[in-house]
Amino acid sequence: MTKKELASQLQAKGIFETKAEAERKIDAILDTMEEALLSGDSINFIGWGKLEVVNRAPRLGRNPKTGEEVEIEARKSVKFKAGKGLLEKLN
Repeated sequence: MTKKELASQLQAKGIFETKAEAERKIDAILDTMEEALLSGDSINFIGWGKLEVVNRAPRLGRNPKTGEEVEIEARKSVKFKAGKGLLEKLN
């Protein structure tokens, strides 16, 4: 699902009056979530899931084309862990 499709569905459910309004609100929510993650906070939606920033250690990888070993630098990544409620609905 794309952001435009999400906006269309929210507008069709009557949550927002227009698709443009829905897109602006979705952008505001995503920007706020991004700011929280950039500051090192985690985002927890009870029953749905948790987003958190994790540090990935440096490691050795392999170039699939040449087979040569390449060092992959340490970096930060976002980890999502599904909550109990979402997992129960999926299964």
